Amino acid sequence: MPAPHRGEGSRRRLGLGYPQAGDREGSGPGWLCVWWGTGDLYRKVFVFRKDPSDAHVVVKPEPEQPLQNFTVCLRSFTDLTRPYGLFSYATKAQDNEILLFKPKPGEYRLYVGGEFVTFRVPENRMDWEHVCAGWESATGIAEFWVNGKPLPRKGLRKGYSVSAEAVIILGQEQDSFGGGFDLYNSFTGEMTDVYMWGYGLSPGKMTAAYQSLQLPPSALGWRNLQYEIKGDVAVKPRLRDTLII
Repeated sequence: MPAPHRGEGSRRRLGLGYPQAGDREGSGPGWLCVWWGTGDLYRKVFVFRKDPSDAHVVVKPEPEQPLQNFTVCLRSFTDLTRPYGLFSYATKAQDNEILLFKPKPGEYRLYVGGEFVTFRVPENRMDWEHVCAGWESATGIAEFWVNGKPLPRKGLRKGYSVSAEAVIILGQEQDSFGGGFDLYNSFTGEMTDVYMWGYGLSPGKMTAAYQSLQLPPSALGWRNLQYEIKGDVAVKPRLRDTLII
């Protein structure tokens, strides 16, 4: 299938393809929507519409290389109170190579190499929540920022190297390489401003990420994203021009 034009997307039917007029959403065996896209998603969001769901978005970083350090940032908006996965980086050897997971309101888990630390955060009900997670192998220091503010740093996987050949999925937790989803760990809501760097960001850049200001070049970036939507996820404009109040 030819690559989509920059900033646009392409659809493909799988199984019986798309519902036609009068069809119920997801009716009929094999109903699945796949959408490929690449380009600038400025002022756009992924809307994960169904709860629970196996819907997800696959994203591809450039270039792929082992990581001794990383930073992942994203912004989400949901009314879920059950557990859900936001950012899942899985390899064939380790399904939780990097995982950003929220087990309950007021708590996040950052996994590296199958181990995790917990960060307790002020619960920000019914508003957007911006988080950045950083990790460095040399010291094993893990840091976590919520809405532009740092939490106490913790220790995780000192000396570990994150493998390069990975599948990165938004909105699910991978329990196997590229799949194995638990529907009741799926994300429902809106997600935007997803970035990943192969190095740690300075405090100033962490704040800039929260404020949607100019950011350094990234391995994975919202302004130049290669993505593949699988299932009931829509790309829509933000309901507000700015997410910062």
